[in-house]
Amino acid sequence: MVMNEHPLLRFITCGSVDDGKSTLIGRLLHDTDSLTDDQRGDTGAPPDFAALLDGLEDERTQGITIDVAYRQFATPARRFIVADCPGHEQYTRNMATGASTADLAVVLVDARKGLLPQTLRHTAIVAMFGVRRVVLAVNKMDAVEWSCEVFERIVSGYRDHLRRLHAELSFEAIPLSGLAGDNVVEASSQMTWYSGPTLLRALEDAEIAPPSASAAFRMPVQWMNRLSDVRCYVGTIAAGVIRTGDHVRVEPAGTEAKITHVYGLDREIESAVQGDAVTLMLDRELDVARGDVLCDADVPAPASDQFSTRVLWMDGEPLLPGRSYTMQIGTRSVRATLTTLKHRLDVESGAHLSATQLRMNEIGTCEWHLDQPVAFEAFADNRELGGFILVDRHSNATAGAGVIDFALRRSGNLHWQALQVNRDARARIKGHQGRCIWLTGLSGAGKSTIADAVEAQLNLRGVHTYLLDGDNVRHGLNRDLGFTAADRVENIRRVAEVARLMVDAGLVVLVSFISPFRAEREMARELFAPGEFLEVFVDTPLAVAESRDPKGLYAKARAGKLPNFTGIDSPYEPPEHPELHLDTGRQSVAESARAILDLLD
Repeated sequence: MVMNEHPLLRFITCGSVDDGKSTLIGRLLHDTDSLTDDQRGDTGAPPDFAALLDGLEDERTQGITIDVAYRQFATPARRFIVADCPGHEQYTRNMATGASTADLAVVLVDARKGLLPQTLRHTAIVAMFGVRRVVLAVNKMDAVEWSCEVFERIVSGYRDHLRRLHAELSFEAIPLSGLAGDNVVEASSQMTWYSGPTLLRALEDAEIAPPSASAAFRMPVQWMNRLSDVRCYVGTIAAGVIRTGDHVRVEPAGTEAKITHVYGLDREIESAVQGDAVTLMLDRELDVARGDVLCDADVPAPASDQFSTRVLWMDGEPLLPGRSYTMQIGTRSVRATLTTLKHRLDVESGAHLSATQLRMNEIGTCEWHLDQPVAFEAFADNRELGGFILVDRHSNATAGAGVIDFALRRSGNLHWQALQVNRDARARIKGHQGRCIWLTGLSGAGKSTIADAVEAQLNLRGVHTYLLDGDNVRHGLNRDLGFTAADRVENIRRVAEVARLMVDAGLVVLVSFISPFRAEREMARELFAPGEFLEVFVDTPLAVAESRDPKGLYAKARAGKLPNFTGIDSPYEPPEHPELHLDTGRQSVAESARAILDLLD
């Protein structure tokens, strides 16, 4: 048997812990390998099932299945790649990895336990990542005496769940026993009331829509190359067909050119289709970078910098509005800020619940603002250009994964208004450039006192200043915000935007805020040009700050009357590379102020 002669099906097995995924895969591999030589098309003794199962259990014990375990096998009708996804809730991210490239999902249910929260969560993730066919494998039927009633009750509950999720999934349910092999490869003699296909037959017969030949051409650029001293563009075709002579458009730039040569892996070819890795030569030099998308010139991909998306959150730290991450979409990496968390999905009821944050393994509808436009398509139309991952900008760990539903219409209606008076003109009449001096530290560290002293000295010098103090701002601009993590993020976002406008006006702005989270301080820094933002860490040991307690806040926090208080029951993340580090346990207010003035000079 020649493997490449048969169509390929990628599928995942998922479900809750101990539903029997590894046992089922072991049985499937064993029994398909136990076909006759004529059926198999090769020779060689099949492995012993017990030994194969022991091997799979050893992998699980050793932690190998923390990552997705991919396995290949084949029958005379089809080739398969199966992703064995761990059922543990803490490894939901690995299940999502498998779902993102799957054509079909086998969702396992232990017949004794029925539908569990992880079963329902995995189903929601499968639907979110575009899998449209599900096989509901009701396993361990031998443990419920092959009961038809148990099977039908589970199937009815699953059908109701899909209806609540509004999931556009087609599914068929199969009662089976992975351990005994019933209805896995061979039909069961124990369940004569079931007349449907075995699991293997369902997999072999699964219809997977081929790539559309009429889809418009799309190719994210991976890198540039030179052939015969001519610049060429390398990538994998995400949709459509490309031929020599076709006209293409570069998005988001909007420039156009004609294809003069199409190269495959080792030779020039006339055309290429979705999934092919190609090198394209154009009839003119264009400004094309990694992450740009080459498109059909007549049907270009849209571009936007604001999106409505669905996100599966994978990080231990919650997703909060106002926080920024690196979004990797196609081959482009951009900075993305969560502007609005519309709601989160209750995976059990299917309800959309109001939320101020997303915790690990939760799914939510989110709106994002990007620092630059990107070419995209809705995930339902193109997985490559509609799917993305979110990367923590400090740890570089994958924090979430999501799909684009649509661009926000307002993104196309917002433009920077050209003004005759710019920041340079404003700076000239003031006699100095605008700056932002951001003082961060614990309550009681001395931030406001030092900032006040600095502003007084600058005022004597004729410098135009303004002091944004945390308490003062909460009397007006931020009076609607509390002290939860989400409110703290929004508090800093608003203040940073105000400070940016003041610097644009030519002022030296002193910002005195606890600002406990590095991510928000980094977000603030990125609003300014290089050299405009000066972070000053007002460092004081907690014991010293608490002994000062000028407002009596620590005493209230210790008494449990002031929740979410930084340093007590909410963390403070000190700056890693501030422009200035002050130790107010040793330095006086005057010495600290002088250090800031020296930094400005």
